[in-house]
Amino acid sequence: MFTRREILRTAGATAAAFAVPSIFATAAAREDVKPVGFTLPKLPYDVAALEPSIDAETMTIHHTKHHQAYVTNLNAALTKDAPELLKKPIEQILANLKDVPEAIRPAVRNNGGGHWNHSFFWNIMTPAEKSGAPKGDLLKAIEESFKTVDEFKKAFADAGMKRFGSGWAWLVTGKEKPLAIVSSPNQDNTIMDGGKAPILGVDVWEHAYYLKYRNLRADYIKAWWNVVNWDVVAANFDAAKKG
Repeated sequence: MFTRREILRTAGATAAAFAVPSIFATAAAREDVKPVGFTLPKLPYDVAALEPSIDAETMTIHHTKHHQAYVTNLNAALTKDAPELLKKPIEQILANLKDVPEAIRPAVRNNGGGHWNHSFFWNIMTPAEKSGAPKGDLLKAIEESFKTVDEFKKAFADAGMKRFGSGWAWLVTGKEKPLAIVSSPNQDNTIMDGGKAPILGVDVWEHAYYLKYRNLRADYIKAWWNVVNWDVVAANFDAAKKG
């Protein structure tokens, strides 16, 4: 028979033994532990900050569900077949897709592209009262390339409308003129295979607008202009000229 003291001592030792694993289980959540792989970036504004152009429900689902899925799937693909790439910037991986193992290249292209595209997309938007307008060197480049800002917006929206199915429309530095408009399918972008980073981009996947605009992609693009962060676009243009 155990004495009362022996029973308490045994119970305490058992509890301590089961307590140890919980320390390791929560270690990854500590701020001083850097997670392995890519992570979902925080939005630079509240989920409701872009209303009424982009509603809070769409922003929440788009960010925490769609973007998170790209991050999760990208990490899973790389962890399985190319863990060394988890330490590289996503831009470097996408610019050198030929170096990614063939077995996971499609997954990295789709999910890595989705991660980069959305990270870029969140940062080129801002609440309508802070949107502003093109100015300075960016405005000059737009006018030289498209004559007027309105003509540029029309051509850019047209690229988004003509992208069949899901994809993106992009503003990039041009060859014959300062700026050019291109589009890409799925989660492709202009930095893949060594191209230059875009200056501006609009997501025309249905998940970006369907809750509020249903099938009216044109109405979504028209409203989206209200929340473009032109200061960030100008900074992207300056970086593109230097690069």
